[in-house]
Amino acid sequence: MNRFFPIITGILFFLVPLVNFASEVDEAIRKGLDWLAANQAPSGRWSANEGAYPTAMTSLAVLALTAEGSTTMQGKYSDAIRRGVDFLLAQSRSNGLIGSASDQHYTYGHGYAMLALAQILGEEEDVERREQLVETLVRAVQFTAWAQTKAGGWGYVSAKDGNDFDEGSTTITQVQGLRACRNAGIPVPKETIDKAIGYIHRCTTPEGGVQYSTQGGPGRPAITAAAIACLYNAGDYDDQYVPRMLHFCKENLQNIDNSAMGFWHYAHFYYAQVMYRQGGNEWEEYRQKITKKLLADRDSSGCWSQGFIGNVYTTSNNLVILQLEKGNLPIFQR
Repeated sequence: MNRFFPIITGILFFLVPLVNFASEVDEAIRKGLDWLAANQAPSGRWSANEGAYPTAMTSLAVLALTAEGSTTMQGKYSDAIRRGVDFLLAQSRSNGLIGSASDQHYTYGHGYAMLALAQILGEEEDVERREQLVETLVRAVQFTAWAQTKAGGWGYVSAKDGNDFDEGSTTITQVQGLRACRNAGIPVPKETIDKAIGYIHRCTTPEGGVQYSTQGGPGRPAITAAAIACLYNAGDYDDQYVPRMLHFCKENLQNIDNSAMGFWHYAHFYYAQVMYRQGGNEWEEYRQKITKKLLADRDSSGCWSQGFIGNVYTTSNNLVILQLEKGNLPIFQR
């Protein structure tokens, strides 16, 4: 027995840090989710700094809470999710827009709302709410198709309201929302998706970076990571553009500590999805690095406050990253 003691001791010495690390991650997730639930407004919404972007922030918070495994009917965060979902449903307009037309960036909120509500639909047990979700998402898809620019992308507002202006980040939001709707059984025009994929291709530089818009410019790491996630969501795993886009992202995003990079949290919200889909050693190495950074960056209150948009945005994004392995959000599953 004594000759096995050093071996057993060595194994335990190796496992204890892993157990402690996992416990720390679980605690960070719990405190972050508790912070979100505690900072929900009585109306069911969340918002960014100075009350901005309630549709987008509520959608992201609902995603983070749903990633834990709770639904509108079951789980620790069911009440917060249900009230958030009801707020989003109340924002649905007769033309299909989810949000306010007075918001100068309403397509962000609309896209995130499609994404969040589509995740809810599959687990919704309340018949009346389920019917409302389907009706809302059918109209939302129709609005997105109508709002698409001639180039195949989207701008901060519809093509009509924005003089046909397009840009990459809002385009990604729409495509991911559309894919989530399609996965949930909502009809999505193939033409709309095909035009969007063509838009991404046209915005991709020879180096693999995706430009801000069809107007040109250098490739941007954050939008490129989002574009790969978008292509994956559209089912284009073998897209010929992906290899060089991945190479561009790895050159620009593998340095996790480069917080000075613009839109760090936006970039890694999508890059984490890409790496998770890649799986294997690449995902494990990235996951270890991003997790350690997120654990180090969180506040004692449980939230993350480094982002310029607001604590709800940063906290929700980071919590989705930390919970990808749980596999509770269908859109992010391998």
